[in-house]
This record gives sequence, structure tokens and C-alpha cells, in this order.
Amino acid sequence: MNAPPWLWVVFTLLAAIAQTFRNATQKSLIERLGTVGATHTRFIFGLPFGLLALAAVSLTYGEVPRPNAVSFLWTAFGAISQILATALMLAAMRERSFVVTTAYTKTEPVQIALFVIIFLGEQITFTLAAAVVIATSGVLALSWPSRAGHEIFSWRPAILGIASGGLFALAAVGFRGGIVALGTPEFVPAATVTLAVSLTLQTALLSTWLLMRDPEVLRTVLRAWRPSSPAGFLGAFASEMWFLAFALASPALVRTLGLVEVLIAGMISRRLFQQTPSIRDTIGLVLVTVGIALLFNA
Repeated sequence: MNAPPWLWVVFTLLAAIAQTFRNATQKSLIERLGTVGATHTRFIFGLPFGLLALAAVSLTYGEVPRPNAVSFLWTAFGAISQILATALMLAAMRERSFVVTTAYTKTEPVQIALFVIIFLGEQITFTLAAAVVIATSGVLALSWPSRAGHEIFSWRPAILGIASGGLFALAAVGFRGGIVALGTPEFVPAATVTLAVSLTLQTALLSTWLLMRDPEVLRTVLRAWRPSSPAGFLGAFASEMWFLAFALASPALVRTLGLVEVLIAGMISRRLFQQTPSIRDTIGLVLVTVGIALLFNA
């Protein structure tokens, strides 16, 4: 896959920005659509954009790789893990703030470092392991509820958020496995085909589940296409960027750099930088900076 060595960084930063805004958009839909309905918006309304991306890539490259059995199984594993991860994340958001929930899910890089060794056989250097731990510690320091604030620690959202992070880690491993299993040197078609297959599976699975269990929620989701379409577009765009990054670099590298999403989430919620940073905030920012700096030397 011939590409500049820094290109995965650009894709990752674009993905983190888009994902933060998509999460905020989905959060606003929870009360109207419920957790499952809000989860489904990123898939059912993201699918048209994913298919448009595939059509554009097909026209550009002339031919795209066809999924084989191995790539399909990896992608299906990632797709199902991502559905469950999104549902748990939104469930946690119902009980805790946007930034705090995002912080819990961002324990993902620590979990993904272990998963890529177990499932993909990729090597994790000492420098990369240190970068993952340091950056994740910084994110937790930045986002942990203060005693003086309104956020009070509760085990339920913590467990939901951390479990969500673990499932997002498994999803990243599955998508990386699906991309690699296609066996093509062209990273853009590989990433885009994997995205299209993933969104198709996710839309079919969740639509079928809702049709059988709660068809009224599915009808409500479809009726809410106007406010949900932005979440679908942002979700598809973020996923395309993540997949392009996964095609070029290890998920452990990609998702650790993706921790900048927490800083973006903090700015959106106006929690961070609205006043003089506390000592803990300063320490957290330093740790994130050091972790990301180590990442580029891993």
C-alpha cells in the first residue's frame, strides 16, 4: 500500500473530529429515538453515503476488490462489535455527561494493544505500549469528574463506558483484519469496500432486529430522517477515515492518536478551557502530549 508515511495521521485526525460531532448529534437523538434507535441512525443513514463512496472509488479505480470469506468474517466481527459498542456508549451517555462517557470509552487503546497481539499477531514495541498507557492516563485525568463538580462517580456508567471501549477495540481489530484479508495493494478501495460491507451488515442486522422486536422504533427512526441524516453522514465519513487509517497503520497507533477526540469533546461541551486549567487538567494535557509524541517514535 504505497502512501506517504504520515497519511494515516491525517486520516485519524479527520476521523476523530467527525466522530466527535457525530457522537454529539447522536446524543441529541437519544430522548426521541431511544438508545437502539439512536444507535441505528449511524448505520441506516450512513449506508447511502457509504455506497456513494464505494461508487466514487469504483469510478476512480475502475475495479474494486471483492470480499472473500476471510475478509467477510473479519468485517462481520467488526460490524457486530461496533453495534454493541455504540449501544453501550449511548446507554452510558444517558447517565453521565458527553465528555465523561467519551473518556471511559477511550480506555480503548490500552485494550486494543492487547487485542492486536492476540488476534492479528502484530508486534507492539515498548515505546508504543508506553505511548498508549501515558496518553490514556492523560485522557482519564482530563475527564475524571471533580469533587467540586456535578459529576459523581458511579460504577454503572463506568462499566458501560469501559465495556464500550473494549468492543470498539474489537471492532477496530475486525475492520483491520477485513481490510488486510482483501489482499489488495490499493488501500483506498480496500478501506471503502470494507466500509460498505460493514454498513450493509449493520443496517440489515439492526433493521431486522427492530422489525421483529419493536417495529414502531424502526418507523420512528425512518420518520426522523431529517435530524438523523447528519449523524449518518458524519458516521460514514468518520468510518471511512478510520478505515483508511487502519489500512495504513496498526489499530493501536491509530486509536491512540484518536484520543485527541477527548480534547475536541471537551471543547464542544465547554468543560475544558473555559477557565484557568486545574493542576489535574494541566497534568492530563502534558500526559496526552507526551504520549502522542512517543507515538510518532514508536
